[in-house]
Amino acid sequence: MSSAKPYVNISAYKFISIENTAELRPIYRARCEELDLKGTILLSPEGINLFLSGLRENIDSFVALLHADARFADLDPKESFSEKQPFTKMLVKLKAEIITMKMPLIQPEKGRAPAVPAQTLKRWLDQGHDDAGKPVVMMDTRNAFEVDVGTFTETLDYRIDKFSEFPAVVAAHKDELVGKTVVTFCTGGIRCEKAAIHMQQVGYDSVYQLEGGILKYFEEVGGAHYTGDCFVFDYRTAVNPQLEETETEQCFACRAVVTPREQLSPYYIPGKSCPHCKKAIKDEVAEAMQGAHA
Repeated sequence: MSSAKPYVNISAYKFISIENTAELRPIYRARCEELDLKGTILLSPEGINLFLSGLRENIDSFVALLHADARFADLDPKESFSEKQPFTKMLVKLKAEIITMKMPLIQPEKGRAPAVPAQTLKRWLDQGHDDAGKPVVMMDTRNAFEVDVGTFTETLDYRIDKFSEFPAVVAAHKDELVGKTVVTFCTGGIRCEKAAIHMQQVGYDSVYQLEGGILKYFEEVGGAHYTGDCFVFDYRTAVNPQLEETETEQCFACRAVVTPREQLSPYYIPGKSCPHCKKAIKDEVAEAMQGAHA
């Protein structure tokens, strides 16, 4: 860790049945406040999901608290470093699902979809098929605006606006993927794990999740077979395959991702507007005018 980047940012999740979420909430919140950690912890009956930032010693202390619980003993957070904390608050929330799909709760401890490590996936993509000789198809489980920042080459992108749309989409395209190996992926692993489990449950016969998501893939093999950057949900907006912050921004007004090229537009006013805002307004006006002349 560079002395110029003293803050350790961690993300981790685990699907596992938790019956005492209400008891854990005040314990975790109090400890995080003692350690001056910032971020979010989600607790639900199906598991835990967390994004935290703090100084090295304090982060390690909180991870030690988690590891003392047998349910989270194997939790393996992914790390990055920054000059400042990317979060301004510390929240511990109780949720129905740690990632919303609006389907019956998934219990991976009763059987999870197989995961493919980054090195193995790169080899499959290099050779054009998996070890059984089946064509490999990459399936992006993220929202459309995230995909637009970067994704794997020739990936399936169903342009979903929220993860709860995913079950209907994969049901509609199931027949197209017969005889192929599908690898689901997302930013850090949580959505693609839940997606792959659901796909198994609805009859996909060869489906994997990318272990650790795009960020783990970047860490282990770089940007091979990937185009662009990866959207992340903190002040950095996006990171490149070297896990470095990029110049991509997110519009404060409409929340759209604004690329460096789009930032050259006269419509880009930091904190106020961007080309996406203006386009949306123009489309609304054009639609209204068409309606007026109909």
